Amino acid sequence: MELKKNSYHTVTVEGMNSEGFGVARIEGRAVFIAGALPGEKCKIKLLKVSKTAVYAKLDKLLELSPNRIKPDCPYFGQCGGCDFLHMDYEEELRIKKNRVNDALARLGGLGLTVSGIIGAPARKRYRNKAIFTVSRDVTAKKHQAVTGFFRPRSHQVIPVDSCLIQSEAADQAAFIIRNWMDEYAISHYDEKTGKGLIRNLFVRTAFFTGMTAVCIVAAGDIPRRNKLIGLLRAGLPEIRSIILNINKSRGNTVLSGSFQTLWGEDSIEDVLCGLVFKLSPLSFYQINSNQAEILYKKAIEYAELTGNEKVLDLYCGTGTIGLCAASKASKVVGVETIEDAVKDAKENAKRNNIINAEFICSDAGRAAKTLMKQGFHPDVIFLDPPRKGLSGDTVQAVADMSPSRIVYISCDPATLARDLKLFQSLSYEPQKATAIDMFPGTVHVETVVLMSRVDK
Repeated sequence: MELKKNSYHTVTVEGMNSEGFGVARIEGRAVFIAGALPGEKCKIKLLKVSKTAVYAKLDKLLELSPNRIKPDCPYFGQCGGCDFLHMDYEEELRIKKNRVNDALARLGGLGLTVSGIIGAPARKRYRNKAIFTVSRDVTAKKHQAVTGFFRPRSHQVIPVDSCLIQSEAADQAAFIIRNWMDEYAISHYDEKTGKGLIRNLFVRTAFFTGMTAVCIVAAGDIPRRNKLIGLLRAGLPEIRSIILNINKSRGNTVLSGSFQTLWGEDSIEDVLCGLVFKLSPLSFYQINSNQAEILYKKAIEYAELTGNEKVLDLYCGTGTIGLCAASKASKVVGVETIEDAVKDAKENAKRNNIINAEFICSDAGRAAKTLMKQGFHPDVIFLDPPRKGLSGDTVQAVADMSPSRIVYISCDPATLARDLKLFQSLSYEPQKATAIDMFPGTVHVETVVLMSRVDK
């Protein structure tokens, strides 16, 4: 059968892909359906038919999954923040666990499976960092300011007054920014023209200490700054830091350019695994604080530290994993490419009286080669790379250091499977793995894997 755009079909959903689309088949071709759940029978309309993929719109549900629930967010399906609010949490965890195992088997060719998935205690208000895009509601008579998130695969901003996965402090800060812009006719930045002022709002909330930092991202200096400071302090009693980031670059990089502290401190503090961490705007810090503790404890458990090991923490951010492991190791060396994060990591070590940890600003692969030349031979290496995973050169450099164990923390099952396969070819066998749900309501899932060196 030749599939045509705008044609209607009745299908049964067989599974779900990595983007959260239901997957059905028509004449052997996979069709991806937004909003459809496994097991559902539905009438669909084909929206895009190409040689590589077929996408469809859910037109009518004929048989519902018993796991389908009514989303409690009015923006679900419009903004690109969440993917799974239309299913119960048990089903969400099952899908995420299956996604990891499917990637390990199909993409990695590995016999490894995750032993289980650790669910989050809360599906709402769990994010400690919010990044709102600032725009204007052009349909309103006065062109009111809006804050929100992009519609999936578009540059259209969906106005969001309250995001159920962000902190209440983030929602309140966005409300204050909108009112300030409206009252003083302050423009938003238009990416197409390069004109305007306010680009983004970045809010970080330290869940343990309650401290909140607000960073206004603008294309230049802002007017009425004292009025804004007063509004934020009055509306957010927990605020400790107000920062202006002047970002004049074109493109979608949120934080770039110069930073100026308008009021308060240039950073806030949070507590993780009993340690105090300084957090500046550019600091990497796990989004879900509760699950981050569980993740790091599992990673340290996998490392099997006895107190005698030398540890290398690559992609260390503000030093969280390495510093949490320092009390169980003889020495920790952390490596991170972001200079401000390395500065924070060094201060975090001093703040917690940790004297057996040092931090280097460098590319991970380059640092591994340099350290080996200097005679540093780690017993354990922690890897926590970005979503794109590791380069082949970095995998080789890590393996060349010959650690007994490698603990790999990944936020993308596909790149994890690819990298594990490379490590396996270099005599590192995956031993065990656990999935951890850091991002309830979304397709994302974290996995921690232990690899051991096997002499062949």
